[in-house]
Amino acid sequence: MENDISTTELATALTVAWLSNPNTRTGADDVPTFMQTAKAALDNMVTGTTSAAGATDSAKPEPAVGVRKSLASDDHLLSMIDGKPYKTLRRHLSTQGYTPDSYRETFGLKSDYPMVAKTYSERRSVLAKKIGLGRNPRQKPTTKA
Repeated sequence: MENDISTTELATALTVAWLSNPNTRTGADDVPTFMQTAKAALDNMVTGTTSAAGATDSAKPEPAVGVRKSLASDDHLLSMIDGKPYKTLRRHLSTQGYTPDSYRETFGLKSDYPMVAKTYSERRSVLAKKIGLGRNPRQKPTTKA
């Protein structure tokens, strides 16, 4: 039995669906990579073998920046995937198919490697304390007279 649709057409349809999702935050540079990865995965599913593009995915990827450089600024973190600055890495990682733990493992980072920039975290902490988060709601705020 022959397939009516090729893996290239399926990869194209997947890419279009991925780009039409309003939650996808990506640049034009990421589209060809996504399409190649999707095609390699589909080829692997159809033939049961790994293509050349799929073989490179299993190897440890080369980081875009070094660990020290990624943490050099308090205002942002540089992604090891694309070298771009982010205040928080969680959303970026999820769009790239990583969890914080898998990201740390893939790039050989320590378990305490931050996912949020230092100044952003401090600003959020001050705001949370100001509106009363983190205190027991049954306790009345202590006022000094």
